[in-house]
Amino acid sequence: MSKSTRLKIGTRGSKLAVRQASWVAQRLRLTFREVEVSLVTIRTSGDKILHSPLAMVGGKGLFVKEIEEALMAGQVDLAVHSVKDIPAEISPGLVLSAVTQREDPRDALVTRQKGTLAELPLGAKVGTSSLRRRAQLLCMRRDLQVVPLRGNVDTRMRKLERGELDAIVLAAAALRRLGFQEEVAEFLSVEDFVPAVGQGALAVETREGDEAVSRLVRVLDHPESRLCVEAERAFMTSLGGGCQVPAGAYASKEGEELELRGMLAAPDGDILLKDKVRGAVQHGRLLGEDLAQRILERGGRELLAALGADQEPRDRPAIAGPAETRRVL
Repeated sequence: MSKSTRLKIGTRGSKLAVRQASWVAQRLRLTFREVEVSLVTIRTSGDKILHSPLAMVGGKGLFVKEIEEALMAGQVDLAVHSVKDIPAEISPGLVLSAVTQREDPRDALVTRQKGTLAELPLGAKVGTSSLRRRAQLLCMRRDLQVVPLRGNVDTRMRKLERGELDAIVLAAAALRRLGFQEEVAEFLSVEDFVPAVGQGALAVETREGDEAVSRLVRVLDHPESRLCVEAERAFMTSLGGGCQVPAGAYASKEGEELELRGMLAAPDGDILLKDKVRGAVQHGRLLGEDLAQRILERGGRELLAALGADQEPRDRPAIAGPAETRRVL
C-alpha cells in the first residue's frame, strides 16, 4: 500500500459523534501505519432542527443524510454513524462495511435526585426525544410527564442540572463514551425496556464497489454484533413504519442461537406489543422477519394503521416455533 494513502472520515460534529469517529480513526491508524486518517465534520439536518420532535421532521435519518451525500460525492471516504441513527433501508450505492463491537445496549435513566424510575415522584417530568422511550415510560408509569428533549448529551444533562426536568433517558453507551456513567441512576433492562435497533453499536459506511476502503475498515467488524444488528434491522424493515413508529428490538447470541425480542407501541403507552423468538444464528434476518409478522398479526397491523404508518407486510413462514413471551398492555 502506498504511503500516501489517505482516508477522510465523515462524522457529525457533536462531541459524542466526534469521539466515536476518533475511536474508528485511531483503530485504523494503529492497524495500518501507512494510512493517514482525518475527520471531516458535517452538520446534518438533525443537528440544525433542534426545536421540533424528530418524528415530526423526518426521523433519525436526518442525522445521516448529508454525511451520506458527502460520501457519495467522494468528499469523504467512509462515514461513522451510530447504528440506531441509520434508516431501515441503506441508501442505494452505500454499504455497511463494518459493525463495531457493541457497547452497552441498554437505555439509562439519569435523575436529579439519583432515584430509580419507580422512585420518581408522582407526575415527574422526564425528557426524551424518542417515541419508543416515551411509550415504554408511560406504559410503566402512567403519571409521568414525558416531554420532548433535543440537543446533544451535554445540553440534555445541563437541562437536568438546571431543574428543568426531573429525569432524562439516554443510551447507556453514549453516557459511557462521554464519561457520564457515574451519573446513571438506573440501567433499564432490555426485558422491560426494549432498546432501539442497533443501540450501542457503530456502523462504518462506505461506497458500494470501493473495495480498497472496504477492505481496510473490515478489521473493525465484529461478527457477533453484526449478526445481532442484522436481525434487529430485519425486524424493523419488515415491521415498516420507519422512525416515526415507537418500536425497538434487541438480539443476543447464546451459543449457536440468537434470541431476538421486539416491541411496538402506541405513543401514549396504552398499547404495548412485545414478543421474542429464538433460532439458529445463521437465520438472524429470517428471525427478524418472523418476529415482525408475529407482532403484526397480534395487533400490530391495526396499531400501525392507527398511527398512519405505511406498512406492507411480507408473508413469510414462521421458522422459530411458538413465541416464548408476548405482552399486550
